[in-house]
Amino acid sequence: MAGSLIGRWDLVVSSASESYPSWLEVGDGVGRFVGRVGSARPLREVSVHDERIHFSLPPQYEARKDDLVFEGRLEGGVLKGTTTAEDGSDLTWRGTPAPELPIYEPRWGSTISLIGEDLSNWIPRETKSKNNWSIANGALVNGAVGADLVTRSRFKDFRLLAEYRYPTGSNSGIYLRGRYEMQIFDDYGAKPSVGSSAAIYGFLTPSKNAILPAGEWNRAEITLIGRHVAIVLNGEEVVRGEIPGITGGALDSDEGTPGPLFLQGDHGPVTFRRLDLTPAE
Repeated sequence: MAGSLIGRWDLVVSSASESYPSWLEVGDGVGRFVGRVGSARPLREVSVHDERIHFSLPPQYEARKDDLVFEGRLEGGVLKGTTTAEDGSDLTWRGTPAPELPIYEPRWGSTISLIGEDLSNWIPRETKSKNNWSIANGALVNGAVGADLVTRSRFKDFRLLAEYRYPTGSNSGIYLRGRYEMQIFDDYGAKPSVGSSAAIYGFLTPSKNAILPAGEWNRAEITLIGRHVAIVLNGEEVVRGEIPGITGGALDSDEGTPGPLFLQGDHGPVTFRRLDLTPAE
């Protein structure tokens, strides 16, 4: 029945040659969607009847002019359906209910420094883009637009201390568990939004914009327990709340499992002088 489809769903969209993560939230006649890239956006139309679902929405960053249209049905607790790619070819998709990830009081383990003498703690996300990351003067530096960088290790719940700076006009981000992006953006003095500095991109707006001007060192203290995140930027708590779902560009949508950190390198240069992670035991 319709009630069995209400809620949040972790999606995987597939062609014959590849797949990518996505996310869906279904309410009573309303909903939100996260595609391959971009932010959460409202559905234009959603219809749920007899364990079948139809929804559509306008393109955001997709290279198409027509709406994205999804058809699916619930089979054994899994949503399965079809849609079309930007070139009109057929895609399949499947969705599993997003898991409950409750908040709790953790016991913290030993702190790990993710910046070493070389890049042995990291791997490029893919090989199609040039890897412009390096270690210079003890800092992790992305010198130009290129590949994203991913930790070899995976983490569940943790605290992360990140100290970073960026040049004028740059844009980067830290994907927590490879799924939820904390935005790094040159927007000093701008009004906070779901796309501004320290936002969980597309979902959680900072209470204020506490970023420093380009070229200055920023200090972000991030605590992630389940889906609950708290972010202190330059000494001020600017975000506290539950992250509804994954950010566009996430590594996967398997929210119930540990995941790596990944640093966005495909939007602009950034330098990290500290990335200290303390895992929950």
